[in-house]
Amino acid sequence: MRANSLALRLFLSATAWTVIILLATGISLSSLYRQAVERSFDRRLGVYLRTLVAEVAAPEEGAERGPLSLGEPLFELPLSGWYWQITRLGAQKPETRSSRSLWDQTLPHLAEQGVQPGADGSRRSYVPGPEDQRLRLVERTVDLGDEGRFLVSVAGDPQEIDEETRSFDNALAITFVMLAAVLLLITMFQVRFGLAPLKRISESLAAIRAGRSERLEGEFPDEIAPLARETNALIEANREIVERARTHVGNLAHALKTPLSVVVNEAATRGDDDPLARKVREQAAIMRDQVARHLERARLSARLTVVGTVTEVKPVVTALARTMEKLHHDRGLVIDADVPETLRFVGERQDLEEMVGNLVDNACKWAQGRVAIEAIPAPAPDRRAGAGLRIVVDDDGPGLSEAEREQVARRGKRLDESKPGSGLGLSIVTELAGLYGGKLTLSAAPIGGLRAELLLPAG
Repeated sequence: MRANSLALRLFLSATAWTVIILLATGISLSSLYRQAVERSFDRRLGVYLRTLVAEVAAPEEGAERGPLSLGEPLFELPLSGWYWQITRLGAQKPETRSSRSLWDQTLPHLAEQGVQPGADGSRRSYVPGPEDQRLRLVERTVDLGDEGRFLVSVAGDPQEIDEETRSFDNALAITFVMLAAVLLLITMFQVRFGLAPLKRISESLAAIRAGRSERLEGEFPDEIAPLARETNALIEANREIVERARTHVGNLAHALKTPLSVVVNEAATRGDDDPLARKVREQAAIMRDQVARHLERARLSARLTVVGTVTEVKPVVTALARTMEKLHHDRGLVIDADVPETLRFVGERQDLEEMVGNLVDNACKWAQGRVAIEAIPAPAPDRRAGAGLRIVVDDDGPGLSEAEREQVARRGKRLDESKPGSGLGLSIVTELAGLYGGKLTLSAAPIGGLRAELLLPAG
């Protein structure tokens, strides 16, 4: 999951709510369990308390008023944490009886600490005991009428409450950690399963852009199906617009060529001595070059709006090399082409033919006897793209200086009027490569002439 992905947001939000709910549930269950353990502990203390109350209310005749064992050995062990105490209230000097475990200490009175009695009349709370022990104390006041009022107290060590609660908390924590892990795995599966159609759309769009497909195919959920339909409609509309633009550009080119040819022919009939005819021919040539340039740019821009076209590089380069060898067979020109089978250009075939064809044609015009063409994988010209390719065209001609290379890269600038052509070849290559996000660079070739390097996106 990427940092800014919808899947990560859904997963993190589900994780946060899962943790919050499990923590709240764990705290609630732990509190409820502790209360249950305390009630059980209090019932145990209550049994001892009722036994003491019964002893106070109906003592056996002739029984000594000494310590009682209550059948629990811990009440006999000094400072064992289990104590009972009976205090007679209302007398000038309170009489106190207590377990042997209490030794010479006394238990605090909850009534004096403001603890309110419960429904059964007894008070319960945690208190400090002998040796700063923490005790769970239950006390009850017994009114025997003429016999007087007695405060009966029983205290026990709450360590077993803490141990029981701690044991439960550990088991609960292990259970909830396992439950959280399972829930998170289920959440991850649900997120991936739920967003799978979006991933499928993304992959289909990438396939369309790479030329492996022409439209979004397959069944999509009801929530995403409208998006797929509108995307397909947009692709079709884009293709129709491009086709209409191509038609208009072609019609405009044909509409302008005929009038310009008529103007040039009429001026030619006036002869070279007529200054007006020379001026007309000069301006008509400029108009023809400018019209060709702008029509070419419009045509290229229209073609580049088509989505999903991929062209194999090797057939294009091989066909161009054979054609150029035939055109220059009288010069004995050798053209070497080294292109891998797997290289593909993300764009239309005619665009690749036009770019490479202009470079090879220019190299053949100036080469002495050899032209080398090589295509290799390279980093993409656009960082957002996945891959790129580099097409290198070398010749063994006279080459160009650095200043001349900068000059020849300008639009329509020619260094030698003796060579055929309009001078628009490199300019068209530069503009067309730029429309694809690529670029053209000129440098010195290892075989002695000019090197033209064309960087383009690859599929």
